[in-house]
Amino acid sequence: MKRHDLAIIGAGPVGMTLALALKDAGLDLVLVDARPRGAARHDPRILALSHGTRLTLERLGIWSQLPATPIESIHVSHQGGLGRTVLQASEYGQPALGYVAGAGDLAAALDDALAAAGIPIVDKATVTGLAAGTDDVIISLADAPPLSARLAACAEGSIQGADDSALVERDYDQHAVISVVTPAEGHGNRAWERFTPQGPLAVLPCGNDCAIVHTAAPAEADALMALDDDAYLARLQAHFGTRLRFASVGPRARYPLLLRYRPDPTGQRTVWLGNAAQTLHPVAGQGYNLALRDVWACAQILLRAGGDPGAAGNLAAYARERRLDRQGTIRFTDGLVRLFSTAAAPLRHARGAGLFALDLLPPARHFVAKRMMFGARAWP
Repeated sequence: MKRHDLAIIGAGPVGMTLALALKDAGLDLVLVDARPRGAARHDPRILALSHGTRLTLERLGIWSQLPATPIESIHVSHQGGLGRTVLQASEYGQPALGYVAGAGDLAAALDDALAAAGIPIVDKATVTGLAAGTDDVIISLADAPPLSARLAACAEGSIQGADDSALVERDYDQHAVISVVTPAEGHGNRAWERFTPQGPLAVLPCGNDCAIVHTAAPAEADALMALDDDAYLARLQAHFGTRLRFASVGPRARYPLLLRYRPDPTGQRTVWLGNAAQTLHPVAGQGYNLALRDVWACAQILLRAGGDPGAAGNLAAYARERRLDRQGTIRFTDGLVRLFSTAAAPLRHARGAGLFALDLLPPARHFVAKRMMFGARAWP
């Protein structure tokens, strides 16, 4: 049985990023993925990347290879009430508050960098079991001999054979209908986050177009998916308002929204990253950005420690270092969904007052902006 220092389960953006962050660590690395090599290049999703994420991708030499649209301002409002706020990148001396990029484009840049670094990927290999012992983890595969690693980094949302008993889950009873629309006029590199009783509606600049994340109850999502393009565009425009006019819409897809996270992202010789550690509601676009902060912290701890990557002290240090940011980001996104996804009049007025306060009080606005750019610890 071949033994590795680190086996990364999942060759999506999170797993590939961890491998690149550790490529010079002197570790025997391998990525294991159930899909064929390069499948992630065809991921149609659109990602919102924070300014902090840009800095990390620059350190890894990836950013220059990634086509990304800057978000220079964010307009936040709520349907059915007064109050709004605008966050401007110029207030913070940054070129952008964040960026929008295709998940497939990010995966392609990472995959090219892995190939250049000579990091191996075992593809078409479905993990069927994880057995952690004193010195290593035995990783069982469906159609191949098992692997052994001193540390297993689980970077997939669901891994067969993994212990999921500690997972905390909350179903938001919402689905996201996603699409790309062409605006009738330029978007001016502005993003819109509009809160409605049905759920948040995000409009993100993406090249000359806009990426849409349209949240709705499951039955309403069924109805939205059944509409023809013209009817859906009219429904979307009515939901969004008149701040930007939409001219046409591309294909739509949908997926359910839920909160799922592991209170402790470590186990015996195992660390959980990305969607394997936490799956968040897409409001405020924090999912991949939190995952990348997790990856970077994990890599830095392993680089500093040297020796056995799966040592209990390394895993305890990682869990301790990431606790504040993980808990803060999970509570931040969950709180936004709970606060804004209701039509109750008292809360509607409170939301409006809160948005007015953000607009009038720079320290409060700066707190929100820096959290979105750098996470709960506001680190660059």
